[in-house]
Amino acid sequence: MNKEKSAVDRPSKRTFLGYSFTVGKEPKLRVPKESIHRLKMKCKQLFRQGRGRNLGKFIEEDLNPVILGWINYFGKAEVKSFAEDLDSWIRRRLRLTIWRQWKRAKTRRKQLLKAGLPEERASKSAYNGRGPWWNSGASHMNDTFRKKYFDALSLVCMLDKLCMLRIS
Repeated sequence: MNKEKSAVDRPSKRTFLGYSFTVGKEPKLRVPKESIHRLKMKCKQLFRQGRGRNLGKFIEEDLNPVILGWINYFGKAEVKSFAEDLDSWIRRRLRLTIWRQWKRAKTRRKQLLKAGLPEERASKSAYNGRGPWWNSGASHMNDTFRKKYFDALSLVCMLDKLCMLRIS
């Protein structure tokens, strides 16, 4: 018997096959933080490999298979907040990739203008001197690259997929 894996504890504090339970009178199946952390680490590795590539191909060939496999496995989870959080985190990482691909402030300004941002706001955003992670979560990037943009690139939305799995 493995002493690290075997223990007696509350169901909310233990994991079994990647799942855990919520606290309360009627416990629900949930995805624990450790499983979410493992997915994020795997995705971070993918994002590092996809920096210089076409975003659409990267999403279709590398990112979507991982997301689909993960959500198909954890589709039985009754708590859906993990899917919302992961969807927003993945879109932010994609915005980060876009911001890094633009490299120079001049290019960033030009691309933000092309995307429809007003000239003053595009200039302020492009020359703000903040880091890529901050900019990927800033309002100028969220306004420019909404969920619709990533849907057009065929990014799998975990929340939509989870709702479809529950219906069928």
